Amino acid sequence: MSHNKPAYGLLGYPLGHTMSPPIHERLFELAGRAGEYEYRIFELPAEQLSAHKRELFSCEGFNITIPHKLNIIPLLDRLDETAERYGAVNTVLCRDRDGKSVGYNTDVDGFLRSVEALDCDLSRPVLIAGGGGVARMFAIECALHGAAVTVAVRSIKAETQALKQDILSLAPGAEVSLTTLDRLPEGEFELLINATPVGMYPHPGKSPVPAEYLSGVRAVFDAVYNPADTRLLQDARKMGCRVQGGMAMLVWQAAAAHSIWDGSVYTPEQIQQVTEEMNALMEIRFQQSQAEKGGN
Repeated sequence: MSHNKPAYGLLGYPLGHTMSPPIHERLFELAGRAGEYEYRIFELPAEQLSAHKRELFSCEGFNITIPHKLNIIPLLDRLDETAERYGAVNTVLCRDRDGKSVGYNTDVDGFLRSVEALDCDLSRPVLIAGGGGVARMFAIECALHGAAVTVAVRSIKAETQALKQDILSLAPGAEVSLTTLDRLPEGEFELLINATPVGMYPHPGKSPVPAEYLSGVRAVFDAVYNPADTRLLQDARKMGCRVQGGMAMLVWQAAAAHSIWDGSVYTPEQIQQVTEEMNALMEIRFQQSQAEKGGN
């Protein structure tokens, strides 16, 4: 019997308590591939990436997290249109039908499928809190779907203006406005997205927007996944909004990677199940790490 199982992996540094291995393990199980593969961890600092290229590309495919989403690009044969659009790769297929390595950005799929679960109409107004890399992707995708996009940041700087131009260059004719988090616009929003770290551990009691502001919002997506139930989501639920946390995006983007690697397809119910399991696992890990800290 051959011991050469197909290998997949995760590339990043540092990886710490990453949720990727358990997520992919469950997705392989659901696809009927439990025990048929290896999922390796490549915890490599940026300067060691090229030296490990051969080992990495001996896999069928791998996932990528910081700091390698950009510096993997020169090692690839080509980019899918999503990776091209965002200049960032989080999933690699090591050999396509032509034997070429291809980089993808499945964060886009993760976001769109998470929002789909909220039953949102992305052609209606969207408010995005935050102006970093992930906010850029959210804003561009919403603008491409026809949304009037408002980006709210702590203070409007040159890079915020550049972000607006960036959105308009990829979604010409889109309606894009900038504001600050302390001067949020009046009006109704189909969706509010938190693309800031506000509310993330170790400051879980905070929210990027006042609770009362959510009365004009139909649905809320919080990209934060630790804790699973952020202050923003709690406030939004009380205001009658539909809500979705960041773990759903993490699981959906992983599912999109499996579709690229082996054609596996998952139902929204399966993804919801895995999301709930991963939230529970993260809570257990979190409590263990807090107990360890307390014991030291």
